[in-house]
Amino acid sequence: MKRQDFRFFHRLRVRWAEVDMQKIVFNAHYLMYVDTAMADYWRALALPYEEAMHQLNGDLYVKKASVEYHGSARYDDQLDIGLKCTRIGTSSMLFTAAIFRGDTLLITCELIYVFADPATQTSRPVPDALRRILTGFDAGQPMVKVKLGSWAELGSDAGAIRTAVFVQEQGIPIEMEWDEADKTAIHAVAYNGLGQAIGTGRLLQAAPGSGKIGRMAVSRVLRGSSLGRELLQALMAHAQQRGDTEVVLHAQRSAEGFYSRLGFQPRGEPFEEVDIPHIEMVKAL
Repeated sequence: MKRQDFRFFHRLRVRWAEVDMQKIVFNAHYLMYVDTAMADYWRALALPYEEAMHQLNGDLYVKKASVEYHGSARYDDQLDIGLKCTRIGTSSMLFTAAIFRGDTLLITCELIYVFADPATQTSRPVPDALRRILTGFDAGQPMVKVKLGSWAELGSDAGAIRTAVFVQEQGIPIEMEWDEADKTAIHAVAYNGLGQAIGTGRLLQAAPGSGKIGRMAVSRVLRGSSLGRELLQALMAHAQQRGDTEVVLHAQRSAEGFYSRLGFQPRGEPFEEVDIPHIEMVKAL
């Protein structure tokens, strides 16, 4: 098994608490590493696991886990866990994992999951939608579709995400979240393979030639994936197409690094908006 056999990888570093008296990773931790990668795999599929399984009317249960040891990882090693779905039966799914240190294969693992009724834990057929997502991912297909449109077209989905992130999670008063600008803005909403709305943002005309991006929000469990970048790029592409030469935004300071990595530069002094530290950032188009 080689690295090129996998599209998905999760990277982690061995911690001191995970090594045994031989100063190598205790054997049981490798299953934990694969399980950690599995959580990130669902993010790569753009599926918020709990919400996705609820919509699919089932859940996944481990039937069998097997591990084969080819080498040992040691403290502070940087490991890459490759993961893919290699077979989908009527109600079961086989996942294959491999743990690499560089190009050296250390561990191979197979996990058999059964899709089942969460109330009775009796098996159910794997839903066609889930089957399409899993096979599509390993075939290299995109997992997210970003739609651009008006508030009349996308407001219901955009509003639900913004309510969850800004009002419920960050505690912003609901009357401060909504404004008249929504009616004239171009809105972006990202959808996953189940049709669930999982991220949003909007684009205003701040001044001639200058677009203003705001209300960027991503489902909490999907943060750290590429979702925010895809939304931002869709909005910037639209701004450029209409003739804008720059885009500006008010970034929460906790997200400043995210925007910096995408080429935005801070401008001016930090300030507070809805009692949250912000800084204006700008990028030329």
